[in-house]
Amino acid sequence: MADVAAAELVDQAKAGDRSAFDALVGPVIDPAFRLAFGMLHDREAAEDAVQEAAFRAWRSLGNLRPGTEMRPWFLAIVANQCRSTLRGRWHKVLKLSGLGTPSQSVEDPVVRGADLRRAIRRLKHDQRLALVLHFYLDLSLEEVAAITRAPIGTVKSRIHRAVVRLRPQLEVEEVFG
Repeated sequence: MADVAAAELVDQAKAGDRSAFDALVGPVIDPAFRLAFGMLHDREAAEDAVQEAAFRAWRSLGNLRPGTEMRPWFLAIVANQCRSTLRGRWHKVLKLSGLGTPSQSVEDPVVRGADLRRAIRRLKHDQRLALVLHFYLDLSLEEVAAITRAPIGTVKSRIHRAVVRLRPQLEVEEVFG
């Protein structure tokens, strides 16, 4: 039943019905934002990426193949938009204004969280995307494979390589006292 209703909404949206498109995209906006934030680590940039992705999805709705689920299709557009944002010259220039050293009163968990975000940003795009989709958005390997358009084995490999690369940077130091 839900597949029939979704197919009808897709047909209506392709015919130009904005409310049908909103009904399709609405349920995936929150996961799309979490994906964008996980990739960009900047709230405003994530909001912009999701908004641009929604606009691109609206424009390219005719390319949505029958039977394709909206969630992986839209999240793939968001992921591509994040990649474009990270490659953009202005993103690097604007990020310079956020530089600074944390105050000494910052709690250790906050510092460790910043270290984790910094380490994730250093990963290759495909590894970071697979890691964020699987662990941050809690998507199955099959869903990650559909979004990234990669075989499941490749997704597993990307996640494994990302975790191996992150592990030495995030090991907890033991406190003796």
